Amino acid sequence: MLVLSISTLLSACGVEKGIEAHEVWMRPASQGENGAVYFLIHNHSSKADELIGVSSDVARAVEIHESKMTGDVMEMRQIQSLPLRAHSEVQFEPGKLHFMLVALKKDLKVGDQVEITLYFKNFQNIKVLVPVRDTPASEENHSSNNHKLAL
Repeated sequence: MLVLSISTLLSACGVEKGIEAHEVWMRPASQGENGAVYFLIHNHSSKADELIGVSSDVARAVEIHESKMTGDVMEMRQIQSLPLRAHSEVQFEPGKLHFMLVALKKDLKVGDQVEITLYFKNFQNIKVLVPVRDTPASEENHSSNNHKLAL
């Protein structure tokens, strides 16, 4: 009976499937300015996919951006899509990949939450709640900040 109970519990935990966004956060920003969203996206699937867009009602537009140093200058460029290899992670972080919320429609203060929608070439859309904070989500335990889509 004990073995059966343990087996049932382990199977209920299961293997992660689909796409998951976690450690989601953004810094405060003022109306009319731009804000950046950071997170970790994990493709648990055995199939590759592609992040093809993002949207939010709190900004005029949302763009996928990549920043990198070119000599002594930090350059930022918009990218149209981002490949997600099977069983891979992609980190969105300051100074690298991020979502740019262009022309915010309202002030965003610490404690606020913003909803964004991630669009994929093959998978269903994922709605993500983004907490506004002063520090990265990884610096605190935020299990409620995990968002996943099962295949």
